[in-house]
Amino acid sequence: MSNSHPPYGEQPDPNVTPWSGPPAPAAGYPAYGQPGQAPQYGQAPQFGVPVPPPKSNRGLVIGLIVGAVVLILALCGAGIGLALVGNDDEPDPTPTPTAATNPGPGTDTSASPQPSDPPTEQPNNNNNAVTARYSSDLSSVCDGSPILNAATYSGPATAKAYVFSNNPERPTFWSSKLVGSDKRYYAKSADFTTVSVVGCMSMVPGSEGAPKKCDYKASDGKNVSVSYISSRYQLTFYAAKTAEKIGDGGTVNAPATRCPSFISYNKTTMKAYAAPDSGTIEAALDKFLS
Repeated sequence: MSNSHPPYGEQPDPNVTPWSGPPAPAAGYPAYGQPGQAPQYGQAPQFGVPVPPPKSNRGLVIGLIVGAVVLILALCGAGIGLALVGNDDEPDPTPTPTAATNPGPGTDTSASPQPSDPPTEQPNNNNNAVTARYSSDLSSVCDGSPILNAATYSGPATAKAYVFSNNPERPTFWSSKLVGSDKRYYAKSADFTTVSVVGCMSMVPGSEGAPKKCDYKASDGKNVSVSYISSRYQLTFYAAKTAEKIGDGGTVNAPATRCPSFISYNKTTMKAYAAPDSGTIEAALDKFLS
């Protein structure tokens, strides 16, 4: 069958300009492309009848080229794929991925390290470590318990501090000692997680002075006489987060020269111990945290 005619149902290639057809056959024979129809006598043979062009083999050729390239790439082990697939009339505007080139001698082919997050502080391995829920919980440092959610101590110049003292008759009970709110190291009770320094004051054994008698009326209406006792306290500074000792604050006097308007005493011994002097505590903090 001649390549001049497309198969049944196939449309002529629109991308090929129609041609004017082959030369006209000799008179007395049907026109080429018009089988079974002979020209009428007395009429000139039909010239210039459009005949569909032969089918283009361009797609087949491109397919063979693509197959050859794929075969070559498969044999060479290259990593480029789909680079020749697409419209064969216009280049594909979408960038196609390219394969990595082979590194030169001495080139490290491992992945480049990515910037990592700043190292986080490791959990304290002290079994006595606790998480504070209130400002008073930081007194646990005075019993040797680190505070997991306290601020990290990075030096005295920026530290916030709390101070606690115990009672000789209740050595495990620690009461908070207030400092002036105008001090740089002052921290509100709600800001206890910003505290990195805890000062602990314990009474120096044998430092009790002569008791001072103070008379009061008890809550039940009875008159009572309380022995009000002076003493000295040792102030020690600890890092709140680790409970490690970081400094000494010296001794703080607890004077009992005047009977306080309100007093807490032991009903069995009828003794009460004077509180450490607030001015001396602040002076010790000023010196250590300057």
